[in-house]
Amino acid sequence: MTAKPYTLYGLKLSYFTGKLEAYLRAKGIAFQFVEMKMADFQRCARETGVAQMPQLLSPQGAWLTDTTTIIAHFEGQGAEPKLSSTTATGNFFSLLLEDAFDEWLWRPALYYRWAFEEDSRLMGRQIARTLLRDLPAPLWLRSFWISQRQKREYLKSDGVTRENGPAIERHYLSLLDMLEPAFTARPYLFGDRPCEADFGLFGSMFRHFSSDPTPAAIMRERAPNVMAWITRLWAATPDCLANYDRVTDPPSDLDPLLRCIGADYLPYLEANLEAVKNHVPRVRFESFGGHFEIPTSAYRAACWQGLCRKFAALSTAEQEAVSNRLGVEIKLSNISLELALSSPAKGRRVRNRHWK
Repeated sequence: MTAKPYTLYGLKLSYFTGKLEAYLRAKGIAFQFVEMKMADFQRCARETGVAQMPQLLSPQGAWLTDTTTIIAHFEGQGAEPKLSSTTATGNFFSLLLEDAFDEWLWRPALYYRWAFEEDSRLMGRQIARTLLRDLPAPLWLRSFWISQRQKREYLKSDGVTRENGPAIERHYLSLLDMLEPAFTARPYLFGDRPCEADFGLFGSMFRHFSSDPTPAAIMRERAPNVMAWITRLWAATPDCLANYDRVTDPPSDLDPLLRCIGADYLPYLEANLEAVKNHVPRVRFESFGGHFEIPTSAYRAACWQGLCRKFAALSTAEQEAVSNRLGVEIKLSNISLELALSSPAKGRRVRNRHWK
């Protein structure tokens, strides 16, 4: 454990806060948790220039933001246990899956939280009791306001309609069906240790799908080994992980998931990249048989370009192996586009990480 603790600002019902908490626990990085109220949220935004959660303050007073960047920072320091793949292709797949789980599962996670009345009432009240606890208004009014705000931001503004709701539900059910065999066979996605992909998946699974009433009931019945993996990762410590070797490439039983991401998520990333390049404000795409139209995201475009650069650094044989497992070719031309970003973490993820 580190001698002096970091300070983690977030919420105990937050998608990305849970992801980072699990990583810090598994890595053995000491931290104290601060459940944000609005004053804390505004203070963090002033300090970093980014209005999002979680945010991490180092013992030396440096601020770290964006969970993907924070995990890469700690993995780059080389401290044990190392929670990344030992192979170039395994590392690429882990980072690709982490990105997909962060962004591709965003819509189903928020859909189940705010589109179902029982879930919406429960989570709206919890946010009113925590993040909004310093606002001078009665609890019922804070609860009503936050529920309406979240439905507007995470349903209507994110392209959710009555017509495409069933497609979002198919997305969640298909995901559980693809994951259940993997977690029946082994402790973590790639093997006996977690990697970046596990922590990316954990965000939506821990604080949304396994916690909110509607998706949690589905998971208990349909994918009990996914539920067991959530508990296992939350309980992981450096001592227990030290007994196992680092992972390599994803096993073959993850190929249905990889091909699904290749067929469903990567076309969206390509369409979003083109929309950013051409300054088109909204992007249209299909997912699990549903039609969606959402704001373009410069952040996702930048993340996709970063992954394309990592793909370009692979050997020709490694690139072919990755493409074969995804079932698609990754366009190396994507790495040449210059994006005008005013900060390293702009776009939809920043805007929507406020109160997840």
